[in-house]
Order: sequence, then structure tokens, then C-alpha cells
Amino acid sequence: MEIFGANVFNDAVMRERLPKNVYKSLSNTIDKGLPLDPSVAEVVANAMKDWAIEKGATHFTHWFQPMTGFTAEKHDSFISPTSDGKVIMEFSGKELIKGEPDASSFPSGGLRATFEARGYTAWDCTSPAFIKEDGGAKILCIPTAFCSYTGEALDKKTPLLRSMEALSKQAIRVLRLFGNETSTRVITTVGPEQEYFLIDKKFYDNRMDLMLTGRTLFGAMPPKGQELEDHYFGSIKERVAAFMKELNIELWKLGILAKTQHNEVAPGQFEIAPIFASTNIATDHNQLVMDVMKKVAIRHDLVCLLHEKPFAGVNGSGKHNNWSLATDDGQNLLEPGNTPHENAQFLTFLCAVIKAVDDYAELLRLSAANPGNDHRLGANEAPPAIISIFLGEQMSDILEQLANGGVKSSKQGGTITVGVSTLPTLVKDVTDRNRTSPFAFTGNKFEFRMVPSSLSIAGPNVVLNTIVAEVLSQIADRLEQATDFNTELQKILGEIARNHKRIIFDGNGYSEEWVAEAEKRGLPNIKSMVDAVPHLITEKSVKLFEKHNVFSEVELHSRYEILMEQYCKQINIEAQTMIHMAKRQILPAVVKYATNLAASINTIKNASAQADVSAQEDILNEVSALLASFKQKVYNLEALAEEAKAMEEDLYKKGVFYRDVVFKAMNSLRADADKLETLVDAELWPIPTYAQMLFML
Repeated sequence: MEIFGANVFNDAVMRERLPKNVYKSLSNTIDKGLPLDPSVAEVVANAMKDWAIEKGATHFTHWFQPMTGFTAEKHDSFISPTSDGKVIMEFSGKELIKGEPDASSFPSGGLRATFEARGYTAWDCTSPAFIKEDGGAKILCIPTAFCSYTGEALDKKTPLLRSMEALSKQAIRVLRLFGNETSTRVITTVGPEQEYFLIDKKFYDNRMDLMLTGRTLFGAMPPKGQELEDHYFGSIKERVAAFMKELNIELWKLGILAKTQHNEVAPGQFEIAPIFASTNIATDHNQLVMDVMKKVAIRHDLVCLLHEKPFAGVNGSGKHNNWSLATDDGQNLLEPGNTPHENAQFLTFLCAVIKAVDDYAELLRLSAANPGNDHRLGANEAPPAIISIFLGEQMSDILEQLANGGVKSSKQGGTITVGVSTLPTLVKDVTDRNRTSPFAFTGNKFEFRMVPSSLSIAGPNVVLNTIVAEVLSQIADRLEQATDFNTELQKILGEIARNHKRIIFDGNGYSEEWVAEAEKRGLPNIKSMVDAVPHLITEKSVKLFEKHNVFSEVELHSRYEILMEQYCKQINIEAQTMIHMAKRQILPAVVKYATNLAASINTIKNASAQADVSAQEDILNEVSALLASFKQKVYNLEALAEEAKAMEEDLYKKGVFYRDVVFKAMNSLRADADKLETLVDAELWPIPTYAQMLFML
């Protein structure tokens, strides 16, 4: 209790340090969404400064989330000069409300020219300020939004806040129709489960591919992988437990409700999960989680890998985005209750989500797209690239009843008797879990399992909030015009159940049968980021985001350019890294081994003309053939990478070339290298192996 929130300027601190009228005004903005009164900023800034200095902070920063997907900060000290040559510690309301970082060096997708440098950060008072401790320094971090000189959003936070307001507005319309006059806001809440890998730092330092790209570009599978299923939920090794202990303490100081930790499926893979928070705060917290994990790992001579597929052949990492809806007076709108068939309000919000996911499946898939996730989606792990919804037996039955004209009952869970007298009878949930579903209803929330492990959760939640807001808007429009509310509501729910049941799938999402079935149903199967990104700028998408004031058309086109550029740049970096490692590390090692082998053969022959050296010669011939093939593929990849860089066609065509030509050549080159790894003397192989990285913790 003494640790938790110690470095956060939270509600308790504000209540203690702010005058009552200032605290009340600020609370109304935070809790009720009322406009911020600029007059409170000066008082808050002074109290925040005093608190931070007492904690040992010397600098402050506007902490924001540009479209790099990472966080950004520029530190300014509290000191100001006085006329007598000394300094005082100052922090004004103006400095709290607005900052002016250089906007020209961040991705803007054409929104800003290079010479147009001015940008603004604006204080987001709904997310509490906090103190970061880096290398002994303590910095007051003020969460902010980031926009251009001309007002366009240059960050991930601004659209998220807009989408939260849009959803709240439409959800309140629906709640009013159900007679709810007490709720004033609807808040989306998120609990993002974060998967990650840990490896020994000495191995990381000797892998250029991990350092520059986050994943291994070469590496043969070890004799053992994850096939024994012995790592998942296994006993946590002491070294990892020590890392987790310090990680928890650092996160708790920042007010992050880190709750669960365990071994994941792949060797060297782990997971941390927090308790739910409002989406805005949960997004900030997840960015901090990723940052703190990396820093704490280094202190233990470990490296935290957040790439979606750092190791081929074993499960990759995702980020399960557990999303729900709650009113400001504490009602979970996705809580079915004991008799969900009688809960019309719950059914309305459930059906709204179902329709939203079906209507905008391409956008939801896009929100989970990055270069790393292309390695993971559709592989033999959760989830497939096809968007579908798992409802479970109870809700699927209710939806079927709705489609057939009315709901009359709800299936119940019952109990489980284990068969041992000393063990308790277990209350059985009304539905099983489906780990192969990308979008699963899990009791009173939806779990979006497709989100990449390294991605900011802002994008997926912007899409979720906006598409659900749109469907709630459609429902509210009809109900507000209806002469008979109940009749019209039943009609709406029945239509949704009939028209959108194609998105419901409770079976095995890994199976080939599901791929064929999804195609019959007309569900999109978008397998790569390159094919997902164009859906951001379709007429349908522009109309959606502009209607709810989440993105302008200009902002959408800027993000299209940024995403396509990021894909092309990432694949190019990977290709160049492969070329460098191949030429400077692998080729010399193989040549040395072949030379040693040839010298050994000659030495044996000279010693005994009758000696059988056929085994050595076979190995030499195999290695030499692979070496020649590998060398040719290196030069081929080099030429293709140069061709791709020189392309002046549109970004989509360039992305397709990188995906279909360059990436294919990379995989071909890797195949030869991985085969050579199994033949070359282990003492000569220049980079750490999978067996070392995955099992030596």
C-alpha cells in the first residue's frame, strides 16, 4: 500500500494539495467530461511542481505518443533565473497546459512539411501525471495530446480521446431510451494482457538482427521447442522471478495495477496482465509497461523482446485487449446477469458490438496490423487472420432465438463434480473459452486477441470505440423515431441476429475447414498488413470517422502513408541486416569451416592413401553447395532490396514488392543459412543459437 501510486499525482494527492474549489473543478473535467477551466491550471501546476520536487524531481516533460508507436519526451528543468544571479523553482499553468516540441521530425504522413516545425502538446488531465525514475534522475511526466500547428492530430492519444467521447455520446442516447437518467458518461475500459520474451543479454549483444529488427532473421530450430508443453504455467525460474518482482514494484509505483504473471507457451516467453482501467489510462499504462519491462530486464542482464515473432517455429507474442463498457455510476453494460434473455439493455449493447465487428471487420483487422504480426496471424497459434466472434454456448443460443423471433430462455452453467470427496463442487461457467478466436465474449467483456505485442493499444481501441459508436447511433436513430419502443427494439435485435450471425464462430479457428467456411460466409481473410492498410482510406471508412469526429479525411490519408512507409522501411531494415550478417558473419564462418574440412581431408589422405574420407568429402560437398547457393542468394537479395528502395511508384505497390519479392528472397536466404547452421562446427558458428537463447535463462 505504501508503494502503490507513490509516483503518481493521483486523486488522493490532488484532494490533499489542491484548494477545494480547484479540486472540484478539475474533478468535474476528469470524471464528467466537462470543459477544463483554464483558471485552475496555475494552481494545479504549482501543486504538481511542489509535489514533484519533494519526490526529488528536477525536470518536467510533456509525455506524448507520436505516430512512431512509442512515447516521446523533452525534459525542461524547473529552474528559472532571478535578478541576483540565483535561481528559483517554477512551473506555470501555461507550461502545464501547453508545450511546443518540434513536429517536423515525427511521422506526419504529409501533414507537415520538413520546414514546418511547430507542433503543440496539450495537457490531458484525464490521465494523471507521474514521476519516471531513469538512472537516478526523476522526471515529472505530464500526459499530453500532440497536434500540428494547423490542428491535425499527430499522435495516437487525440483520436483515442475523440473516439471515447463519440462512443459515450451514442451510448448515452441508447441508455436514455431505456429510462436511464442517472448515467452521464459511458467509459470504455481495457485490461491489456502483455506477452513478451526474455533472453540473456550476452546472446542479444551478439545478434545484430535482434538489436536492429527485434527478431531473429537466421536460426535453426533446436531439438526441443515447445512441443512438450512444459513451459506454460510452469515454475518460474529464480532469475525471471527476480525480474518480475522488481518489475511489479516499479509498475506499482506508477499506479499500474499489475496483477497476473506467468510462463507463456513458448520457452522464454512470459505474460503480465493488469486490472482494468479506462481506455485512455490503460493505453498510457501499457506504453509504460513496455518501457519499464525493457529497463528492468537490463538490470538483470536480460533483454525483453516485444516483437510479435522473435523466434520462428515457436509461438509469437500478442496483446489481448480486454474491452468493455461501463457507465460513470458503475454499471457494466456487457454484464449479462443471471437471465440475459430478459436483459434487453444488455442484448442491445451485445448486438451492437456484433454488428459493428461484422460491418467493419476490415478496419478491426487493420487496427491489429504491423509488420511483426504478419508472421503470427494465421500461423498455428491464436488468432487467425479472419475476424470472427466467439460468443459461447449461452449467448449463441440467445442470438439464435433472437433470429427466430424472440428470446425465451438462457442456458445455465450448472456444476462440476470432480469425483474426490475432499475437493469442492465447482460452479460451472455458462460457456467455455475459445483460444483460437480473435474476438471472444468472455463473460462481461470482449477479448480482442489479435493485437500485436509491440503495438500501442490506442489504434485497436480507436476502431472498437468508433465502430460501436456508429452502430449505437443507428440503433438510437431508429428507437427515437419509433412509436412503439419494445416492438422496434425486438425488430432491430432480430435483424442484427439474422443479418450478422455469419460473424459468429465457436469452433476451431486454426482449422483449414474454418478458412473454407469463412470464405463461403463472405468474411474477409486479410493475411498481410499491406492488404489491410488501404481499408483505412476507403469511402466507407472516411465517412465513419468523419461522422464521429475521430479522424478527418486528411488525418486518415496521413496515417495510410505512415503505415505503408513503416512497413516498407521495416522490411528494408531486415533485408539490409540479413545482408550484413550474411556477408560479415555467416559467409566467413562457413568458408573457414569448409577450408578446415578440406585441409583435414588432405591431411588424412597424405597420411594414408587407403584412408576412407568419403564422409568428410560428402560433408564438404554439401557445405560447398549450400555455400554457393547462399552466396548467390545474398547478392540476389541485395539487388532486390536496392530495386525496392529505388521504386518511385505508389506506396501500396512498393509495399507489395517488399512483401512478395524482397521478403520471399529473405526467406530463401534464411533456409540456406539455417541448414548450414546444422552442418558447421558449433565452435565456428558466429551467432548464438535458438537452443542457447530460448533455454539458457
